[in-house]
Amino acid sequence: MKHRIARGATTLATLALAATALTGCATGGGYGSGYGSGYGSEQGLSAEIRRTSYGIPHIRANDYAGVAFGMAYAYAQDNVCLMADQLVTVSGERAAVFGPDQTTEVSFKRLRNGDADAFFRAILDDEALQAGMAKQSPEARELLRGYIAGYNRYLRDTPPAQRPAACRNAAWVRPVTALDMARLAEEKSIQASAGALAAGILAAAPPAAGKAAAALSDKLDVAAIDVEAVNRDLQLLDPPIGSNGWAFGKAATANGRGLLLGNPHFPWTTTNRFFEAHLTVPGKLDVMGASIASFPIISIGFNKDVAWTHTVSTARRFTLFELKLAEGDPTTYLIDGKPHKMTTKTVRYDVRQPDGTLAARTHTFYMTEYGPVVAMPAAGLPWTAQRAYTLRDANRNNMRAIDTWLDIARAGNVGDVRQAIGNLGIPWVNTIATDRHGRALFADVSVTPNVSATMLGQCAPAGDGAALAKKLLVGTGMVLLDGSRAACNWTVDAASPVPGLVPPSAMPVLERDDFVANSNDSSWLTNPAQKLEGFSPVLGPQGVPQRLRTRVGLMEIGKRLSGVDGLPGNRFDVPSLQAVLFRDRNLAAEIVLDDLLRACAGKAAQADADLRDGCAALGKWDRRSNVESRAAPLFREFWMRAHTIPNVYAVAFNAADPVNTPRGLRMQDGTVGPAVFKALKDAVGAMHTAGFALDAPLGEVQAAISPAGRIALHGGEEYEGVLNKLTSQPVSAQGLHVYFGTSYVQTVGFDDHGPVAQALLVYGQSVDPNSPHAWDQMREFSAKRWISLPFTEQAIAADPQFTVVKLSQ
Repeated sequence: MKHRIARGATTLATLALAATALTGCATGGGYGSGYGSGYGSEQGLSAEIRRTSYGIPHIRANDYAGVAFGMAYAYAQDNVCLMADQLVTVSGERAAVFGPDQTTEVSFKRLRNGDADAFFRAILDDEALQAGMAKQSPEARELLRGYIAGYNRYLRDTPPAQRPAACRNAAWVRPVTALDMARLAEEKSIQASAGALAAGILAAAPPAAGKAAAALSDKLDVAAIDVEAVNRDLQLLDPPIGSNGWAFGKAATANGRGLLLGNPHFPWTTTNRFFEAHLTVPGKLDVMGASIASFPIISIGFNKDVAWTHTVSTARRFTLFELKLAEGDPTTYLIDGKPHKMTTKTVRYDVRQPDGTLAARTHTFYMTEYGPVVAMPAAGLPWTAQRAYTLRDANRNNMRAIDTWLDIARAGNVGDVRQAIGNLGIPWVNTIATDRHGRALFADVSVTPNVSATMLGQCAPAGDGAALAKKLLVGTGMVLLDGSRAACNWTVDAASPVPGLVPPSAMPVLERDDFVANSNDSSWLTNPAQKLEGFSPVLGPQGVPQRLRTRVGLMEIGKRLSGVDGLPGNRFDVPSLQAVLFRDRNLAAEIVLDDLLRACAGKAAQADADLRDGCAALGKWDRRSNVESRAAPLFREFWMRAHTIPNVYAVAFNAADPVNTPRGLRMQDGTVGPAVFKALKDAVGAMHTAGFALDAPLGEVQAAISPAGRIALHGGEEYEGVLNKLTSQPVSAQGLHVYFGTSYVQTVGFDDHGPVAQALLVYGQSVDPNSPHAWDQMREFSAKRWISLPFTEQAIAADPQFTVVKLSQ
């Protein structure tokens, strides 16, 4: 056992005084993010950081501030450059630090640094964020006080020259303030709303005055709008992130207690990475799992009584409003006939020049009482002399999240979890939970505009705006309302803790003794035996085709509970749950490959060498996405192209049989059949061009490149219907490079002694490639070796890699 104590020796005390002076005058960015720590003194804190195998910190402290102090210090040890970089982003300083031509990620899309700076300076409302922080509970404020102190203590303890290479000696690494923490939280909250529409917000500018504006036609060609292209760009209906969340109750488990699968599919880079930790405040808190970057409490995890996870929800987080503009003034809009003048918000940011000097830039945004004006002509949303469009964001200034997840972490049963999420602090995910008593919960109780189905019909914009609203809702998920009528603003319900949001009592919730499951479709098929129906489309569609991951998950659960999946018994336990997830069944292959191979026997296919060879390789494939599965890469390249062919399926979707439809290939169709063969021929060509054999095993092609070398990976793409989702670029000479997908995955059951948890953080704890805990869990994932999480004091102390650091100040 290694044991080290750091109590602020003379040299550290000197550094602390200097850093405290610096913090006191820090702006935390060029537009007034001072506010000191904002939560009182950074002194009087102590924590014990105990690391176990794979660098997992178990932080123990006597109070909430202390445990967050330790967590932030541990996080900074592994990820200081990542957090420092994100502070530059939310402070609107990227163009000044890194130059204007580089890009950064905003809501899972790339944005130029200067645009990101302007966006965050305009959209993050510091005054409103401070007002929201003032409403947080004392415990949440203590968590933030400790987290701020822990990160800043790491900076004092670690001279700039000793930090990781990515930010070594970097002047942009600075202490964090309370306002920084609020900005970081807000950036996460708006990822499915304002962040997703950042480009449209940046593009909004009034039409030129005079004849040019008058000449702009108010006529909209709705039929010409390519909603598929708009959806691909915005990624609202099909976001790149996702998850599988399954919770089993006593009727579905071998021991009659709860059992959980949590399997988020998140980026392997950027600040949407997870970080494993265990937080203990004796008598008050004992929770383990994973936290999203720079968050002071566990996001997905378990305690002695409850285990929970989250999946990305289909509920909408914003609405658009069509504005009727005053004649001759495109910056004045009418509500119930009364004029309202838009306000402007001009932000200034600096841009680093080639010679190192800074040049000032400005950007003007236009604001309404709903929110910022947006312009997206490709979506049928231009700013003309007659009409403009504005966004109201349900997640702006949502400072309730820390209190929500703290209450979940302290829950004693799923009823407590349901109560915890009732404050509407969950920004854009469903909650799936189970408890040791054997009860399972699904709840899409999250921040959602209160817009009923009736209101959607009654408040559609006038004229061709009604057709546009319908097309956008179905094709992109965006809700468009008539902003010229006050009655069409969000409904305020006294039952909701936040005015204008759907009250928790009106949202989809299901508790059962067998199971609940979600894989990023709506709540409709949470359990096919009890469909959740009758909710507003704002909460997600019902009676529509489900994604293949949803379907294969429900198939696997059904087979397990029927005892026909080849595993012992007919109930779930931890081993069978892990086996189901990691057998990497490829549902797309199961529902289309037989029809393809039958067509391959025809003369047309046999006469073409590429088709003949491709069919031969696919005919020998095991229809799995394991590392040894030969021809799996070829099928992926084929189905990537073929699944978008119109009317490709032989059996259409049937709402009465949503798990088993659609399926098959319409190979006899004169349009579909040739298109499918072309997709296969193009896939064969892509494999040849990349230099891989048609029957190359998946592990030879799909891999992660770590500092220690190449690591073969199992798993498949969203469109393949593989539960263990991995997202990669199309095949090239470098293979299939994975950058997204299964990130933190946990299975948690309960026995007579407490939780039994195993997990994997696929990319490891640290972003520093020189850290022993960067990628160290990737090989375990590759080999399907789950890691047991030490939760009890005895298990922690017995870990062979156990170390201790004690901090105080």
